[in-house]
Amino acid sequence: MFEGWRPRLWSAWRRVRRIERRELQEFKNWVEHTGNLLHLSVLAFVPLLIAFVTYVSQVSQEVSFLLFPPLASGTYTLFANPESKYASPVRFVGGLTAGALCGLFAVRTTGLLPWATGSPAATAASAAVAIFAVGTVTWAADVEAPSAFSAGLLTLVADYGEVVPYVLGILVASSFVAGVFYAWRELFYDRRAQYLYQTTKGDDHVLVPVVGDQGREAALFAAHLAAAHEAGKVVLLDVVADEDVAAAEDAIAAERAADGNAPVDSDGAIGDATADAREQVAGQAAMRLERLASRIRTQVGVPCEVVVASAASGRTNVTLRAAEEANCDLVVAPYEESHGSLSPYLKGLFDAPIDVVVFRSGDEELDRAWRRVLVAVGRPGDTAHAMLDFATRVAGRAGTLAVCHCIDAENQRRRAEAMLANLVETFDVGFETRVSRASIERFLGANATQYDLVVVGASTDRSAASRFLAPPTFERVTDVETDVAIVHRGSH
Repeated sequence: MFEGWRPRLWSAWRRVRRIERRELQEFKNWVEHTGNLLHLSVLAFVPLLIAFVTYVSQVSQEVSFLLFPPLASGTYTLFANPESKYASPVRFVGGLTAGALCGLFAVRTTGLLPWATGSPAATAASAAVAIFAVGTVTWAADVEAPSAFSAGLLTLVADYGEVVPYVLGILVASSFVAGVFYAWRELFYDRRAQYLYQTTKGDDHVLVPVVGDQGREAALFAAHLAAAHEAGKVVLLDVVADEDVAAAEDAIAAERAADGNAPVDSDGAIGDATADAREQVAGQAAMRLERLASRIRTQVGVPCEVVVASAASGRTNVTLRAAEEANCDLVVAPYEESHGSLSPYLKGLFDAPIDVVVFRSGDEELDRAWRRVLVAVGRPGDTAHAMLDFATRVAGRAGTLAVCHCIDAENQRRRAEAMLANLVETFDVGFETRVSRASIERFLGANATQYDLVVVGASTDRSAASRFLAPPTFERVTDVETDVAIVHRGSH
């Protein structure tokens, strides 16, 4: 009775797990955007911190509830924009405390004036003195002003006997919040690339399908990528085509037929030409790869292995199987075209769940380095971070790195600059950020020759309709006379 339900239950469980993994991946992609991460942090930390301080105020009757409005406002300012001028624990604590002290000063001084009523403390005179004092102190000390004004005014409405405990409560509560913010920023936010982006933890074993001259150049590029990680390794792959084996078989058969002493098998055929042809073609491919591997080991200093496989199951399947067997998490393939677009082989790699970099050479010189790199970013996210990471690997710390973004209208400039700043601040190397009103084609056409390498995205994370309306950047900059790396991020 239950035997028939087991396959159904197992199938349902696997479907739920697939949905769960897909939702988790979508959430991870969403939180990789710095803006989304900050919104999530605000929703997580501000309520929890205020709730904790409220609990303390309920336990200790000396802590006034009036300290919460400026505290909540200042806490939001910290977590919503942790790189701003006022996102400093010292400024935060100093601003709130200075505001409370200015309010205390206003209460004490205006109570001595002949026209002051003294009770309640929030009189016109006390408010004016408090605001004037807060403005003077925050200007002179260069601390956070909005929360200071709020704390200064709220001091005026506290009960006269609670004014001093209120000031002390502001100091203690703001110090606690500042400590949590400092730990969050130093231990997580400034290291978010380490926790959120996969490229910092992988892409050190690189598989290179070597085809033609561009295959050799792609192998050198892959070696520089792998050399940036201590565990880096390059695996060179040559896929033996059936037509090459057939041509070698015909040549061997013809040679043996002309040789009267050639061995004859039981069926009267002259030897096993097919097996010998496969061995011959594979041996020649292995020799070519070994020469290139030796050059990479000497020139770049990274371990290099060679693999020769048959194309019987298709080049794409062979490449993916070789990457899995060699434990490679990145494929660097030379650029191939078919009828003016990417070859079916490269399209098949882009459909696979593995990181792929397609290398298009603009120079025939093999012995070269990529010291000046330009990265063209369309949107934030893991792909953009991977592009920047690959750029830093090949350029090194002594290289010149630039990241650009093209906008359609001037009112988009500030948002674009903030987006680029959020991307580059996760790296410990310097980037030049450039925002242009020109189209990406015109911008790269005018500036690409100043760089050794241009890194663009493959746009595989966009919908088919979006790619149809706005073709990927690499399809629009085919006339760029420099090396181009096209980055695709697989699903992890």
